Amino acid sequence: MMAEFGRNSLLFIGPLPEPTTGHSLACKVLYDSLSLTWRVEIVNLNKSTFRQGVSSLSRVFEVARAILRVWYRRRCSSLYFTISESFAGNLKDLVIFAVCFRNLRRMTIHLHGGAGLRQLFARRPFLAMLNRFFIRRLGAVIVLGERHLSIFSGFVGRDRLHVVRNFAQDELFVDDSVIARKFNAPRPLQVLFLSNLLPGKGHDELLEAFWLLDAAEQAQISLDFAGGFESHRQEGAFRARAQHDSIRVHGPVHGDQKRALFAAAQVFCLPTYYPYEGQPISILEAYASGCAVITTDHSGIFDVFDDGRNGYAVVKRSPESIAGALRRALASRGELRQFGLNNAAEARANYRAADYSRAVNDILVQMSPSGRAQGQRAFGDVA
Repeated sequence: MMAEFGRNSLLFIGPLPEPTTGHSLACKVLYDSLSLTWRVEIVNLNKSTFRQGVSSLSRVFEVARAILRVWYRRRCSSLYFTISESFAGNLKDLVIFAVCFRNLRRMTIHLHGGAGLRQLFARRPFLAMLNRFFIRRLGAVIVLGERHLSIFSGFVGRDRLHVVRNFAQDELFVDDSVIARKFNAPRPLQVLFLSNLLPGKGHDELLEAFWLLDAAEQAQISLDFAGGFESHRQEGAFRARAQHDSIRVHGPVHGDQKRALFAAAQVFCLPTYYPYEGQPISILEAYASGCAVITTDHSGIFDVFDDGRNGYAVVKRSPESIAGALRRALASRGELRQFGLNNAAEARANYRAADYSRAVNDILVQMSPSGRAQGQRAFGDVA
């Protein structure tokens, strides 16, 4: 017998930590907020590894069980679904669309990446056609920035496409006096890379850039790498190449340790060309913490980053370009301080978790008329 979940019920389909990624963190923050006002049924799409696609037979069974849970709960009054960017992940998404076919008008999909799905549709036109068949029937599509709107060009009308930018967690925000102190302190330049250390994230290039500096320049830099690896083999190889008194490799960090790293950092460096990148939460976290940022023009990053205002843009896959930005940072402490102040102000104005949750909730309310009063009452007074 088919379950009926009633008014103000929400089927939430997406990954929750662990492991922690920008995607799963965003889902966790949103899930916690929505659970205060909706009766949420969760189908957790989390994975045990950072690898994209199907990494094991057990993953196939996990996905099959998830699809069965979606089928059972598909009659919720609203459906929220964070879609994938890999080939195998997209096939899973298509099955979920088919399972929910009669309920697609009440479904909102959220693309937390961007670069990968654009490439997938370009390389596989037939797959793009299948996605278009389902997506044109959806109630709403959410992307992270304006640069990702064109991914769904011809799929849905602009009135059903919504931009909701990512956020920084509240505990990472600092005031200007803290920023001034960390930039005025007479100490080595504190450079932080904080993201999962996956192929394409740019950590290898940042390490190579450090080795391109001369010994005197290296002595003026303190370089921290924080995040998880795809495998123990990759971690071991990276740690072996990162042997220097100025370099620390921390592994995954959370809570107070993560907050301390951001609070101490003067420069945050994410020279990414990761194929599934969207709009990295870690960059917005660096803004909230008052860091200058070194990054690349990749996926949706330049929707939230201006070269010369928020920090320095570097060339993808170029240790030489990163080394040049580090040299410029060493010579321009006053400029870095202004970047940090600019970024903190932008984060306070634009990248609050409450604003993110409210924006997504408002879209879900539109998809579920029976939830409108409850959603407006819950989020209308959030500062």
